[in-house]
Amino acid sequence: MSEHPITEVRAMRPCRYGLIGSGIGTSLSPALHEAEGGRHGLDLSYALIDIERPGTPADLGRLLSDAERVGFAGLNITHPFKQQVISHLDRLSPQAEAIGAVNTVVLEGGRRIGYNTDAMGFAESFRQGLPGAPTGHVVQLGAGGAGAACAYAQLSAGVGRLTVADPDPARRTELVRSFTARFGADRIIGIAPEDLGEALASADGVVNASPIGMRAHPGSPMPVELLRPGLWLVDIVYMPLNTPLLQAARSRGLRAIGGASMCVFQAAESFELITGRTPDTGRMLGHLKNLLASAPTTPRRVT
Repeated sequence: MSEHPITEVRAMRPCRYGLIGSGIGTSLSPALHEAEGGRHGLDLSYALIDIERPGTPADLGRLLSDAERVGFAGLNITHPFKQQVISHLDRLSPQAEAIGAVNTVVLEGGRRIGYNTDAMGFAESFRQGLPGAPTGHVVQLGAGGAGAACAYAQLSAGVGRLTVADPDPARRTELVRSFTARFGADRIIGIAPEDLGEALASADGVVNASPIGMRAHPGSPMPVELLRPGLWLVDIVYMPLNTPLLQAARSRGLRAIGGASMCVFQAAESFELITGRTPDTGRMLGHLKNLLASAPTTPRRVT
């Protein structure tokens, strides 16, 4: 009588989390996180909680409570809640507290713990994408939640002087105030967009941390004629991969990188915080690029 081996079938471990934000109905986050979860034996379900969807309340406290009630392990947080969510949390990581913005919440034991993975995502993307780039003086466009994370990453990495341009005077003033206390008054200043030309004359590089360039916010965040030879450029927008600003920089011979790597690195750290599993960032980057290549022309976000 022949013997037939019995294959043990192991059930995948369920894990639920999601993303809270505005206008995220076509986000790539579910596909990116669920695919990586499957490679780690997780039956991962990633929900989109879009306050623009009819019937979804724009009530952050209620949305967090609902997520806890149905057993979510955590949440990603995006516009317009990265700063607002802080008042609803029990504890912040030191980095999230320093930045003043949260994009990841771990729900554990009845407690809500906030983290910021954007800063690490920017730092690792810059390290790999622009090795050896000079950082004596950098001009950054944007002082919102993403801008705060990028500014923190740069100042922590040793950028000598950071000039932040934002059309909202209150927003750029608050960012400068909070980081001056940590890094010193000589390391960060804020300017209006009309003063970009003067600032760029002495800059080593430019970082676009604004949403301008996304398909939902088309165009360039700065006059492209200000992109002089010798500058480097980082555009954290990843959808589309080749923004008008990136195209202009590369056509002028500048070293320039887009936002896909930052997107993956911050998503990977968020994945690890919520699931406890260490993701394969190379695999996630390849998956994101495949998703972007096959995506329709409607705007999408990861977080």
